[in-house]
Amino acid sequence: MEETQTQNSIKRYITGTIAGVVTLLCIVLGGVPLLALLLTVILVASKEYVHILRMKGFHPSFSIIGFVGVLICLAISVVRLDLIPAILVMGTIFSFLIVLFMGRQPYIANVATTELGFLYGALMPVHIILMRQIGFDVTQNIYLYPILNGEELSEGLSLSVFVFLSILVTDTAAYFGGKRYGKHKLSAVISPKKTVEGALIGSIFAVLVSLTGVFYTKLTLGECAIAGLLITVAAQLGDLSESLIKRDAGVKDSSNILPGHGGFLDRSDSYIFALPVAYYYFINFTGGNNYFAELFSYIKSVFHVGF
Repeated sequence: MEETQTQNSIKRYITGTIAGVVTLLCIVLGGVPLLALLLTVILVASKEYVHILRMKGFHPSFSIIGFVGVLICLAISVVRLDLIPAILVMGTIFSFLIVLFMGRQPYIANVATTELGFLYGALMPVHIILMRQIGFDVTQNIYLYPILNGEELSEGLSLSVFVFLSILVTDTAAYFGGKRYGKHKLSAVISPKKTVEGALIGSIFAVLVSLTGVFYTKLTLGECAIAGLLITVAAQLGDLSESLIKRDAGVKDSSNILPGHGGFLDRSDSYIFALPVAYYYFINFTGGNNYFAELFSYIKSVFHVGF
C-alpha cells in the first residue's frame, strides 16, 4: 500500500512538473503556442466533461461544445471580440437543434449541459489569451506571433505569469499543507480530501508569493496582495466546483490521461474561475482604473453630494 502511494506521488510530481513547464513556456511564447495549448486543453477537457455528464444520465453534445470552443479561441486570438456574442448565440441555437433532432431525453438537461459545457469549458479558460493581450496593439488585429519574433516583455505576459505562479503556489501549498496539517474537512461531501487547513495554507502562501509581483509587473504592492487573494480564492472555488460535478456524477477523476492527476479537467480546474476573475480585476481596478471610484463620483455629481 505504501509502495503504491509512493509510486503515485512520483507520477504526480513528474506529470505536474512537465505540465507546469509546458504551460509556462506556452504562456511566455504567446501567440500560436498558447493558442495550440488552449485548444488542446479545451477539446480534451470538454470530452472529459461530456463523459462525466453521461455518467449522470445527461447527453450534452461534444460536437457543439468543441466547435463553439474553437470558434471562441480563434475569435479572441485575432482580436475579434465583437464575434463572441454571435458565437454564443449560434451555440445556444445549435444546442436546441441537436436535441430537437436527436430526440433524446432528458431534453432540457441536454440543452443546459451543452451550453454549460462551452461556457464553463471554453469561454472561461480563454481569458488567458485576453490577459496575454493586455498592452498589445490591437490595431494590428492579430495576435498569432510568438515572443521569439522580438516581442518585448509585455504587461500581458507579466500578468499572465503572475496568475500562473499564484495558482501554482495555491495548488502546491494547499496539497502539502493539507497532507501535513489537515484535520477539518473543507467539504466532506464534495471533496473529502480537501481541508480547511490546506485551503488556508494555500491562500497564505499564494498571497505572499503574489507580493513579489511588484518587481516584475506594474501592480502596486496593495494591488498584488488583492490580486493574489482573489486568484487563490477563485482557484480553490474552481477546484471545488469541478469536484462538485464529478461527485454528483459519481466519478473520481475526469479521466486517467495524466498519471497522478487524472484528466485535463482535473489539472486545469483551478484556472477556470481564476483566469476571468484575475483578468477583470486587472483591467478594471489596477493601473489607475477603478470603476468603484468612477461610480462614486457619478453618484456625487447626480445627487450633488458635497463630500
